[in-house]
Order: sequence, then C-alpha cells, then structure tokens
Amino acid sequence: MRRKDREVTNIGEIREILSSARVLRIAMNDGKAPYIVPVNFCFELDGEQLTLYFHGAAQGKKHDLIAQNPNVGFETDTGSLILPSDEWGCTASYAYESVIGTGVAETIEESEKPRILALLMHHYGIDNTNFSPAQIQAVTVYRIIAETYSAKRRPL
Repeated sequence: MRRKDREVTNIGEIREILSSARVLRIAMNDGKAPYIVPVNFCFELDGEQLTLYFHGAAQGKKHDLIAQNPNVGFETDTGSLILPSDEWGCTASYAYESVIGTGVAETIEESEKPRILALLMHHYGIDNTNFSPAQIQAVTVYRIIAETYSAKRRPL
C-alpha cells in the first residue's frame, strides 16, 4: 500500500467499514479481460480471517467463471464524498473507506444456505429471514475465503 498513512489495520474498524458497505465488486478472469460484477453481500470476521458471502443464479457468466477459475479479487467501499478543490482543480480529493483483496470463491453446502441468507438479510437491515424451501433451492450462495485483504480510509 503506497499511502500507509491511510491504511486501516484495526479489525474493529475494518468490521465497521464492511458493515456500512452495500455493494461488493468481484473481479473474475474470463481469459481475455477481467470481468467485474457488483453483488449484494455479507461477511464474517473470525479473528482476522475474512469470509465474504454473496448469492446468484446457478447459471450464467459469473457462475461459469467461478467454476473455471475460483481465484477472485474483490472490492467494497463506503463513505464516498467529493472534497472540492481550492483555486487549483487538481487539489480536489475524495473521502472514502474501502476494503480490497483476493480470495477463492466456492459454493456453500445446501445446509448452510438458510444461515447465510439470513446473515445477508441482516446486513441490509432486514429482519425477515423466513425462506421457503423453493427460494433456498433456487439460489446459489457463494463464499469467498479471503487470502489477502487491506483496508484504507481517506477521512474528511
């Protein structure tokens, strides 16, 4: 990380960044160019081990690319705000908090789906975690076990 003065290393602060973030972007390799897709997500932090979860269809490009090569990159950010410039345009800046990293994506077991889908709903402030068997069966839930990650903050 070039700007060590903006690095966030405190796990509690990283948890706060992840908790307030609403979109996770996942970068996959399609052989020609990176393929990036935004997804709804939730996460678990066990000590410093970060695990991210997202859901999607059991078919399509995202599903196919993960099956071909489960190595992914990810990024999420929050607190975005343009900081206006003074008399010189190049002095404008941007306040943000972000977490980026790499990991391996995999589908989770059917038995884990209700718990993870409930965790996903809670991440977005939804307490209704009543899922029908058909709803659970219709969705594929993925986990990314982070191999590397870092957090950064540019405060106001």
